[in-house]
Amino acid sequence: MMRIDAHQHFWTLSRGDYGWLTPELDAIYRDFAPSDLTPLIAKAGIDATVLVQAAPSIAETEFLLSLADLNTFIKGVVGWMDFEHPDAPATIQSLAKHPALIGLRPMIQDIADPDWMLRDDLAPAFKALIAQDLTLDALTLPQHLPRLRRLLERHQDMCVVIDHGSKPAIRDGSFSEWARDIAALASETSAYCKLSGLVTEAAPDWTPDALKPYVDHLLRSFGPERLIWGSDWPVCTLACSYARWVETTDALIADLSTSERAAILGGNALRAYRLRG
Repeated sequence: MMRIDAHQHFWTLSRGDYGWLTPELDAIYRDFAPSDLTPLIAKAGIDATVLVQAAPSIAETEFLLSLADLNTFIKGVVGWMDFEHPDAPATIQSLAKHPALIGLRPMIQDIADPDWMLRDDLAPAFKALIAQDLTLDALTLPQHLPRLRRLLERHQDMCVVIDHGSKPAIRDGSFSEWARDIAALASETSAYCKLSGLVTEAAPDWTPDALKPYVDHLLRSFGPERLIWGSDWPVCTLACSYARWVETTDALIADLSTSERAAILGGNALRAYRLRG
């Protein structure tokens, strides 16, 4: 079984394009490089990773692609570009020439207009994404799920991976509306969803039992064939260590068959991002 961490980040603060990353986030307000992650994935038995953007700039995407060139454990990069720009299709075509680019992620959760993704002027960018065989990583909140379902009705050939289960408000105990909308999206589209980022949506004293209803619902909705494991490292360290997240998720999916666990822990990432095994 090949284990893939399908959602991790690196950043260098001096680049200056991480607007969300402030000194208040003390535990992660420093540089994170491949040398920080390699011992963690070695100990956890992780074979490869997907490196995901954390800044809304093409410069950061190019920085991440350069890291992929130097580190063979990085199987692919999910980058960023301005979907609103008139030259978006040409930019997507240019970025896609790099073999490590496997997807793009507009930071939808940070965009004020919840209907942003449905704007008509973004259609050329989505069509270019499809034409270049790239995956859309959907960094959404629960309020975006009905909009995302409508977007996928328009672009049924677009491969989409929802980040972090669309960030349910676990610490507040919110469940029913998120559960309804995630189930509807899963049943009506072919989207994948990442089993990642849940610990930072939970209370500081979270336990596996607090996460279990959400993980179980994601499993019921997407099935083991469309759920993708990721760490969201180093963001996850605001709530737990890399090792604890690995142990927690392994325990939460322990009752699945060997083939089902293998799909969630690596096989589905290979399919969703068209990665080489």
